[in-house]
Amino acid sequence: MAVETAESLASRLALQQRAFLRDGPPSFTQRRDNLKRLAHAVKACADQLVQAVSADFGQRSRHETLMADIFPVIAAARHARFHLWRWMRPQRVWPGLELAPSRARLLPQPLGVVGIVSPWNYPINLALAPLVAALAAGNRAMIKPSELTPRTAETLAEMLGGLFPEEEVAVVLGGADIGAAFCELPFDHLLFTGSTEVGRKVLAATAQNLTPVTLELGGKSPCVIAPDADLTQAAARIAIGKLLNAGQTCIAPDYVLLPAGKTQDFVRHFTEAATALYPSLLANPDYTSIVSDAHYARLAGLIEDARQGGAEIVVIDPAREQPPPTSRKLAPTLILNPGDHLRSMQEEVFGPILPVLDYQSFDAALDFINARPRPLALYYFGPEDLNLRKLLARTRAGGVTVNETISHFIAENLPFGGVGPSGMGAYHGEAGFRAFSHAKPVLLQSRLNSRILLRPPYGKVTEMLLRFMLRG
Repeated sequence: MAVETAESLASRLALQQRAFLRDGPPSFTQRRDNLKRLAHAVKACADQLVQAVSADFGQRSRHETLMADIFPVIAAARHARFHLWRWMRPQRVWPGLELAPSRARLLPQPLGVVGIVSPWNYPINLALAPLVAALAAGNRAMIKPSELTPRTAETLAEMLGGLFPEEEVAVVLGGADIGAAFCELPFDHLLFTGSTEVGRKVLAATAQNLTPVTLELGGKSPCVIAPDADLTQAAARIAIGKLLNAGQTCIAPDYVLLPAGKTQDFVRHFTEAATALYPSLLANPDYTSIVSDAHYARLAGLIEDARQGGAEIVVIDPAREQPPPTSRKLAPTLILNPGDHLRSMQEEVFGPILPVLDYQSFDAALDFINARPRPLALYYFGPEDLNLRKLLARTRAGGVTVNETISHFIAENLPFGGVGPSGMGAYHGEAGFRAFSHAKPVLLQSRLNSRILLRPPYGKVTEMLLRFMLRG
């Protein structure tokens, strides 16, 4: 495959832009067919994609790839196909008495060419779910997958290249330099999924062309355990969400807040749950490796920083294998009551490390969350009572799941996105269709036109109408 350059990227974008202007918006039938073919191709290539992802990670659970990477794309395409007729329908609106007897409508129109920058942690889902939204809205798309999962990127390029002509969907391969050049292209919309730090750079790059952006970032997503929560159940469900993909999930539980005096009970229940999920680590095909040596070293550094800082460390290694760094399998690790100055409380963890802190009052827990950047996700465990109402009213987060973790991500009727440092804009389901569409306002004036009464020469009729229009 030819090496990409800034010039070749611009040429590929120009090809899609010309094709969009030449052919116009695709019909309802064309869009449904594109979505159907994409879903069928993902299903047909599932084994190849699973193998590519596992090879990129070193070891990635086949079942996790099917559940968290393959299924969401098929589900998103199915949902969009079913609802597309309603999303595409012009929306009739009332233009107001002052413009009577005119009519008005909002006409959903594709933006043109959408750029998609996808990350390494869910390299299929986070490349193709945005593509589903872009195609449903009638756009063309260019995708830049992460260079940290090169085999998956090549498999996606081969699959999509056999499915769509380059003037409809193109996959761009290359390193960080190509990614930077990609973000500087004058797309009609750019969706980026990645870290907050890189998101700031992407926003600066898109500002040159005033490119509209959707930023899906991250942050430290807290789990709040209420005083009267079922601690056994909460610990088990947090363990499942935290250890999925070995914690390499943008909405993974990042730290736990629980009532003072319950820390050791939580440690016991979490250890039991993690041991039941992963009775061994090293040769266990269900337990995923850390994606690269650099990411493994960073996570090991977080643990060592906490140990040097005096925090209590609990390593959960049921078979006592002590997986070597070369395996890049990091044992689930709890950091108990870490200080705010520690790196594990300053950085998004993005691995199987879970800080656990206690609180004296539920209000103090909410104050703790509000003193930090707004997270992408927030999890609450407890009854649906006053505490939950206070949490929902007083905290700000991209999304909330109650008595579970991560599940809100796969609900296609719920928009997915962050707020503030954790993101900008949202997609999934209808929200994705709207994000990649322009709701064009159209006013249709009838032969009878009330505006004739508001033109020079002004007189008593004009004065009377203005008094009516300016009424309180």
